[in-house]
Amino acid sequence: MRKKDRVLFILNYLNNIYPETSIPLTHNNNYELLIAVLLSAQCTDARVNKITPLLFSKANNPRSMTSIGTEEIYKIIRPCGLAPQKSKAIFDLSTKIVERFSASVPESFEDLESLPGVGHKTASVVMSQGFGHTAFPVDTHIHRLAQRWGLSNGKSVLQTEKDLKKLFPIESWNKLHLQIIFYGREYCTSRGCDGRKCEICKTCYPKRKLPIKTKKT
Repeated sequence: MRKKDRVLFILNYLNNIYPETSIPLTHNNNYELLIAVLLSAQCTDARVNKITPLLFSKANNPRSMTSIGTEEIYKIIRPCGLAPQKSKAIFDLSTKIVERFSASVPESFEDLESLPGVGHKTASVVMSQGFGHTAFPVDTHIHRLAQRWGLSNGKSVLQTEKDLKKLFPIESWNKLHLQIIFYGREYCTSRGCDGRKCEICKTCYPKRKLPIKTKKT
């Protein structure tokens, strides 16, 4: 199957099984989304969603978050992993949003990525799912599947993002990145598929004999 045929098949297949996509992190505003995405690093969305209700009941905006302090943030988010680093990042980014952006989450990649603890992937999620701007956030699931499906050979998520943006129509990006994540969690998992077992892998490469080893980020 040629690459352009794989792209078309993947688009149609994912639209069929995931016609509707909503971000799996519970939030009520862009600040809560930003914090939830930050917390999701090396932590499941399900665990984040168990932690954030208490955190956001105490502080759902940057001014309130700075008022409760790093120690209180740490106590709440401790089950999420990397709590010392994350609690400091949450406090520091909240302080910066208050001081530099009038307590409103900034609406640009440059400004978001200037915040402590906010990388390109987190900024992309906020820009796409929060503000509705076109973006293609790439996480480890997407990085893995892009290689299994022969869409990218990049050694970094940034290269994978560039490759995928060239292949898929821009109007599909905001929805597609979630569809690929959902599929990677449900069908083409890290251990459950090696590039030869799930429906997309088998359809794209029916004659593949050897497992695909993902180039790590």
